[in-house]
Amino acid sequence: MAAAEADKEIEKTNLFWLSSYSTSLRLPPLLLLLLFFSWWPLVSPLNIISHLPGFEGPLPFHLETGYVNVDEANDVQLFYYFIESERNPVVDPLLVWITGGPGCSAFSGLMYEIGPLQFDVAGYTEGLLPSLLYNPTSWTRAASIIFLDSPVETGFSYSSTRQGQITNDTKSSDDVCTFIRKWLIDHPSFIKNPLYIGGDSYSGIVVPLIAQYIADVGNPGTDAHYDGNAIIPYAHGMGLISDELFEATKKSCGGDYLNPSNAKCQSLLQAVNMGLFGINNVHILEPLCFFASPKRDMLTADRRKLIEENFELNLVKADQSGLPLWCRSSGYMLSYVWANNDAVREVLGIREATKPYWIRCNYGINYTNDVPSSLKYHFSVTSSGYRALAYSGDHDMSVPFVGTQAWIRSLNFSIVDDWRSWIVDGQIAGFTRSYSNNLTFVTIKGGGHTAPEYKPKECLAMVDRWLSGVPL
Repeated sequence: MAAAEADKEIEKTNLFWLSSYSTSLRLPPLLLLLLFFSWWPLVSPLNIISHLPGFEGPLPFHLETGYVNVDEANDVQLFYYFIESERNPVVDPLLVWITGGPGCSAFSGLMYEIGPLQFDVAGYTEGLLPSLLYNPTSWTRAASIIFLDSPVETGFSYSSTRQGQITNDTKSSDDVCTFIRKWLIDHPSFIKNPLYIGGDSYSGIVVPLIAQYIADVGNPGTDAHYDGNAIIPYAHGMGLISDELFEATKKSCGGDYLNPSNAKCQSLLQAVNMGLFGINNVHILEPLCFFASPKRDMLTADRRKLIEENFELNLVKADQSGLPLWCRSSGYMLSYVWANNDAVREVLGIREATKPYWIRCNYGINYTNDVPSSLKYHFSVTSSGYRALAYSGDHDMSVPFVGTQAWIRSLNFSIVDDWRSWIVDGQIAGFTRSYSNNLTFVTIKGGGHTAPEYKPKECLAMVDRWLSGVPL
C-alpha cells in the first residue's frame, strides 16, 4: 500500500462508545505504524489453546493467550486472551476490549459480558473446578476480540520492576497502543480488518486516549460532573427517593450534588444516601449481595493471605446452602477458583511467580487518575465525522443514562432521528435517538452497568447491527 493510500485509510475511522462510561474507536489498517515499529521484537510465542480445564471437549472457537512486553526498560508485560470471530475472522472487525476499574481483569469481559464462555454456577460442586459452558450470545459471533488485562498489575499482567508497576491514564493508554502495534506485527493477517478499541465503566476514560495515540483523533471521554450529578435525579425518576426529599435537595444544592456548598445541602445528601442504602447501584432491581473482589482496606503487605481468607469466608457462607443463584457475585467468585487452579494456569501459559494469586478486580494497583475530564475531545472527534454509538443500561444508577444524555446534549448536535424504540425478537429492547455527526444514543431496557451481562441477546443484536452499518 502506498503512503498516500495508507493516509487515506487512516482517515476512515469510526468512534463507538460501548456503555454510558466506555468508548470504542474503529481504526484503519495500521500499515505505517507497523512499519515504524517493525524493528521491535515480536510478542512471545503464540499459545494456541484447543481444550480448557472445566470445558467438556474441544473449544468450538479459536483461543490464544500470551504476553506482550510494552515497556522494555521496565519489563511491563500485558497478558491477553484472543478469540477469533466465529463468523468470518477474515473480514469481521477486530475489537480490543479493556474492562474498567481501573484494575479489573478483561477475564470479566470474556466470562461475564461479551465472551463465548460462562461458568455453570447452578451446577457448581464445592471443592471441584467450576465447569464452563458455551455462551451463544458472545460478541465473537460478530467480531474477533482481544481481551486485554490492562493496566499493568491487572489480571495476569505484571511488571518485574517497581517502577514498571506505577501507571496512570496516560501511561496505560500508551502501553495499550504499544500492545496493539506489537500484536499486529505478530498477527499480520488482521492488519486490514477494521479495528475497534472498546471496554466498559472506567475504560471510557482511557480508550479515547488510546485512539488518539494510534490515529491522532483526539481524546473523547465523559465527565464526572455529568455522571455524578445524574445519580440523584435518576434515583428520583426511578421512585427511589420521595418528591419532597428530591425537591429540597435540588433547591439547597443548586443541582450540584458532588460539591455540597452549605450545611443543609450536605445534610440532605446524607438523607438521600440513607434512603438509597441497600440498593444495588449497578442494577437497581437486583439484590445487593456479598462483595466478590478484595476491598481496598484489605490490600496490605500481606495481601494474598487476606484476600484468600476473605474469598474463602464468602465461599463458605455461600456454600452453607449452595451458591445462591440470585446473587450475581456467586458467578464472580467462581473465577477465583478457576483462575487460581494450577492446571488452568498451565494451559493459559501463566508465567511462574509473576502472579501468586489472581484477583478479578485489583483495586490496589499503583494508579493515578490524571485525565479527570475529556469532554471537549468528544466534541472534536464527533465533529470530525466519526460514527459514534453511546449506550446505557437503563437500570444502572452508578453511571445513569440521564448523565450520558446530559453530556451528549452539551455537544449541541442537532437531532436527526428523534426518540424511538428499537426491537429485538418482536419486543422493545430499549430506546434510541440519532444526532448529526453520526452520533447515536441507545438505552438497553432492563440493562445494568455492564449491559451485555444483563441483556446479552439484545446487546449482541445492537452491536452486530451497528458494526454492519444497518439501522438499529
